[in-house]
Amino acid sequence: MTNNFSQDPQSLTHLNERGEVNMVDVSAKASTRREAVAAGQVRMSRSTFETLVAGNAPKGDVITTAKLAGIMAAKQTAQLIPLCHPLPLSKIDVQLTPYPELPGYQIRVQVVTTSETGVEMEALTAVSVTALTLYDMAKALEKSMQIECIRLVSKTGGKSGDYYSLSEEK
Repeated sequence: MTNNFSQDPQSLTHLNERGEVNMVDVSAKASTRREAVAAGQVRMSRSTFETLVAGNAPKGDVITTAKLAGIMAAKQTAQLIPLCHPLPLSKIDVQLTPYPELPGYQIRVQVVTTSETGVEMEALTAVSVTALTLYDMAKALEKSMQIECIRLVSKTGGKSGDYYSLSEEK
C-alpha cells in the first residue's frame, strides 16, 4: 500500500520508517502519573428522563449498569482500539449526572495510571460505552435518544504536557 504523507512519515508516531502501521515503542519513556478526563451526554425526551431519574426503567438499574460498563470498557481499551497499549489503571471514576435542562445525563470519566503513555483513549472509551449502555438499558422507553459531544476534557502528565479543553472548567 502506498501512502501519500502530508508530513514526514518519521514524525507520525504510529507509522514505521516504511510508512506501515505499528505500535509506538514506549519502552524508553519514564513511567509517570497520567490522568485523563473525558465527557459526553445522552439527550432524551422529558418522559424518558423522568422515568430514569425515578428509577423505573423496564431493564432495572440503568445508572449503575452504565457506570459498571464504563469501568469495564476503560479496562478493555487495548482490546478494542488497535495500537493502544494495555495499561495498569489506578483509578476509573465514572459519573452520570442527571441534567434536566437537556433533558438527559451528562457523563464524565476520570482515568489515572502511572505508566509510559497516557490514558486519553481509556477515558474516551469509557464515556462511549457508558453512553451506549445507558441507551441500551433505556431503549425500550425511547429509541430516539442521542449520544452527543464525546470529547477529551483534559489530560495531564507525559512529554506532550497538559491539555485542558477551552470549553471546560479546570
